[in-house]
Amino acid sequence: MRMGLSTPVVVQVPGVASAWEAEAGIDDLARIAAAADDLGFDYLTCSEHVAIPSTDAATRGAVYWDPLPTLAFLAAHTRRIRLATSVLVLGYHHPLEIAKRYGTLDRVSGGRVALGVGIGSLAEEFDLLGAAWSGRAARADDALRALRASLSTATPRYRGPFYDFQGMTVLPHAEQLQVPIWVGGRSAGSLRRAVDLADGWMPFGLSSREVRDLLAGVDLPAGFEVLLSASVDPEADPVGTRAHLATLREAGATAITYAVRADNAHHYCDQLARLRDIQEGQ
Repeated sequence: MRMGLSTPVVVQVPGVASAWEAEAGIDDLARIAAAADDLGFDYLTCSEHVAIPSTDAATRGAVYWDPLPTLAFLAAHTRRIRLATSVLVLGYHHPLEIAKRYGTLDRVSGGRVALGVGIGSLAEEFDLLGAAWSGRAARADDALRALRASLSTATPRYRGPFYDFQGMTVLPHAEQLQVPIWVGGRSAGSLRRAVDLADGWMPFGLSSREVRDLLAGVDLPAGFEVLLSASVDPEADPVGTRAHLATLREAGATAITYAVRADNAHHYCDQLARLRDIQEGQ
């Protein structure tokens, strides 16, 4: 089972982020990313929100670093770990904008980008950006098809109900022949979208039972990823951490994205080593 990192500092969700993250800096972030890379973690993540309504900040948090410069910076401080968005909101971008920006990142990083994408859940943010809230699921499906046609070619061509383009050159394009695309969400519709149009599903806000029940009704393609999340403290509760990992494995996880409790950046790196040893011992 693969290991991912819900990168600290860059997203600070109340109840998940540790207190030290509020004062952490870019050197702490580089140190943690390099440690995860050296320890064999498979990917690290960064989320996208432009602006959080004040009414949602207490639950969602208010800190969201922009994923493109953040992941580009981390690319320069790592060698092999994948750089994953978790998630880009498809309705905020034209598919060719994503193809150009993250195709460039894929070149910069030596082919290490994974695109986590979603349909979005904040109507106020859609309104702020002038993005269409109504019909966003159908628009996201079309955007995924357009991305598949565009990420790895200099001359993308696509015609769909929302996006239609040809006769354009987009360089640089992604280095990978097929950039992994993972769909976020918490519904049967998001799982259907992932199975039909992408390479993996990264649900949020669901119990292990709910994930297992949703997966039970679907034939998953070969190599399909199920990326589940876990908040753990491997030093304080190694037994509970092992039990949590076993539960996620039984629910169908092929990868786990970890949020790790720690007292500071140095302790965080120690926690990553403990976590790696726990998972390898499973």
